[in-house]
Amino acid sequence: MKDSSKEVLTFVKENDVKFIRLAFCDNMGLQKNISLQPGELERAFESGIPFNAWELPGFHLTPGTKLLLRPDARTLALLPWRPSTGRVARMFCDLMNADGTPYGGDTRDMLQKAVREAAEAGYAVRIGSACEFYLFNTDENGEPTHTPQDRGTFFDIAPADRGENVRRDICLTLYEMGIVPESSHHAVGPGQNEVVFRSSDALSAADNFMTFKSVVKQAAAVNGLYASFMPKPLEQEKSSALTLMFEIYKDGKNIFEEKTLEPEACSFVAGILQRLPELM
Repeated sequence: MKDSSKEVLTFVKENDVKFIRLAFCDNMGLQKNISLQPGELERAFESGIPFNAWELPGFHLTPGTKLLLRPDARTLALLPWRPSTGRVARMFCDLMNADGTPYGGDTRDMLQKAVREAAEAGYAVRIGSACEFYLFNTDENGEPTHTPQDRGTFFDIAPADRGENVRRDICLTLYEMGIVPESSHHAVGPGQNEVVFRSSDALSAADNFMTFKSVVKQAAAVNGLYASFMPKPLEQEKSSALTLMFEIYKDGKNIFEEKTLEPEACSFVAGILQRLPELM
């Protein structure tokens, strides 16, 4: 990590980066961030940046409690929608207690622990995703309305599909950030869209999905629209789904590839079913 942090410091200097966003996911599933200027970045790598975590909903911390944000140098990415001079970069962070130990409520750390435990048991986990979302028109104040951007249906093309330019912006922006979608298209509902991603390691899949949501929101706003990831923003229309595709490898072989599932594959599915209340 030390070599990676040195590379980040060099990159920031050579690419005129003036602000660095330290991003993390709160316990409500929302991305949050703190912005730093380059002079504070070395301190962030060495000891972390403190913030008032007790103010965040879902953390249930006592007033005055501070946590530390420690950036993961591997997640550095420039934000393409920000100016090309005085550029803005982003890194995802791990949450630490004030004494430097991992914070037990950090969902990113929980995922990393699960990946390590799987590796110790001889398994490698890869996750793909397909995410649906709605695009709504906004009013004169920029607030979202209940009017979808179009009346398109499944796999429609322009002019029925009015979301193709937004999806193009989304995919090109992701590509600039090193994330390559597999496909995108108009979904079933009016103003509903879907973007599909190939599988990657579990931590990258999670980080990339958080990036994807922020890119969608940004692209929608630039086009005078509002993007909603709500499961069912329109009562009479198609629900929006987040589909996760798991690949579990043991000895280089995906345990789900056989027509008849192995006992360990069935156990994995049983574990998912057992946790459905928490997942929903």
